[in-house]
Amino acid sequence: MWNAPSPPQRLDQLLSAAAERAPQAIAALEPGGRTIRYDELDAYASAIANALSDLGVAAGDRVGICATKNIGALAAVMGALRAGAAYVPVDAHSPLERIAYIFNDCDVAAIVVGAGAATNLVAALGVADGWQHTAFPAPAAHAEDLIILSRARASAKAPQADLAYILYTSGSTGRPKGVMHTHASALAFIDWCSTEYGPGADDRFSSHAPLHFDLSILDIYVPLKHGASVVLIDSETGKMPGVLAEQIAKQRITHWYSTPSTLRIILEYGKIEQFDFSGLRIVNFAGEVFPLKHLRALMRAWPHVVFYNLYGPTETNVCTYYRLPRPLPDDPDYALPIGSACSDDRLRITDRDGAEAARGQEGELLVAGGSVMVGYWNLPERNAEAFVTHDGEAWYRTGDIVRELPGGDLAFLGRRDRMVKRRGFRIELGEIESALHKHPGIAEAAAVTHADAAGDVQICAFYVWTDPAPPSLLRLKQFCAAHLPHYMAPDRFVALDALPKTSTDKIDYQRLKALVP
Repeated sequence: MWNAPSPPQRLDQLLSAAAERAPQAIAALEPGGRTIRYDELDAYASAIANALSDLGVAAGDRVGICATKNIGALAAVMGALRAGAAYVPVDAHSPLERIAYIFNDCDVAAIVVGAGAATNLVAALGVADGWQHTAFPAPAAHAEDLIILSRARASAKAPQADLAYILYTSGSTGRPKGVMHTHASALAFIDWCSTEYGPGADDRFSSHAPLHFDLSILDIYVPLKHGASVVLIDSETGKMPGVLAEQIAKQRITHWYSTPSTLRIILEYGKIEQFDFSGLRIVNFAGEVFPLKHLRALMRAWPHVVFYNLYGPTETNVCTYYRLPRPLPDDPDYALPIGSACSDDRLRITDRDGAEAARGQEGELLVAGGSVMVGYWNLPERNAEAFVTHDGEAWYRTGDIVRELPGGDLAFLGRRDRMVKRRGFRIELGEIESALHKHPGIAEAAAVTHADAAGDVQICAFYVWTDPAPPSLLRLKQFCAAHLPHYMAPDRFVALDALPKTSTDKIDYQRLKALVP
């Protein structure tokens, strides 16, 4: 009797299983034209895994990945996993001080780095650590040469043998904090994607998100699971709307996933009317609120595409989803829901006292289940704050304020840490931004607070204006008066050519605060 193979228990097994099923299929391709088959990627990953093992990397170790996103970086990720380690990806364009902090914080056993960046990285890490360089030439025509940095050190294993990757996000202390995910927590989300989207070997997935951004988990592993192809988009290409639009059409991408900001620039500057997007069937977006005027315009431009709003902090992968109806409700006050639970997760809404909120009452969203992280790396106090226990089970506190809608979907109301008190009123800065997005001449908007000389809370609104003539202060104030309560009206308005963004395409609020006049 034939027995079906057991489902993969590790992320690297997705690659080996696909290589065994269809070795000649294209696993990955780059906009420049380079491709790699599944059997070639499998061999490439094994070669890197063997090199890491020869240098002493063992199960429970961490391996840093600091390279331009291309076929070589993908092989390095799979090689680190295959060596039994967890990978720690960073933005190769970040300041070296930040990169060095991350790698030193999680005590990496080795680092896979682009050959041209190895020397500067070692200097930032500290020469006293005695880093050894091992060249790893790229297979012909596939990617840039890599360097594996390693060092002799005392064994420092991860507390979880199942640890797959650590993604560092901005921390409230000014230092990045490492979010630890296991093979199991990643697969909980990947398996849900398989059920929801029904992908096949003929599909092509965009990989727009950098490897250190949690959107990359869907981008990379869902296509690997199904023997599909992943189109790797590097950071420079990812900022070119015309090139992105062309690549979606030219590469016949079937699944797109990015932040709303990226989709907006494709819509506005990608000249999408010039291209054939008939191959595109699913668009996922996450990471921030999608202004409805841009979303509606994109849905009109791509009438055959199914759109999904995916929600979840890095700590939970994706824990809720909402499949958008067509057409969207024609209501000026309509807010796009974040939907209902996915990835076999469970949701709970609690009030300020930690008690379960009544149906329809706003409160903080808590998540428990298979896709939730195991904790922050080496931050026991932060872990104690991030989780609460209900009925003997650990629940992650997202810090997001939500409300259950009559149909059971959740409405996202804002961040707990973006709610401020002014003149006795509680104000959610995201509501101010949503109101500004309704203005037909405003492409982007963001609100931050600062204290005036008397210590009172002041609100500064930054915006990107699209019409030829800039608005007067009076017009902006009149618009806000028509769409916001008086106590939420911004005190200042600042026009910018573009809002500053982080490396994961989210609005950089820290940089905005520094721009407050």
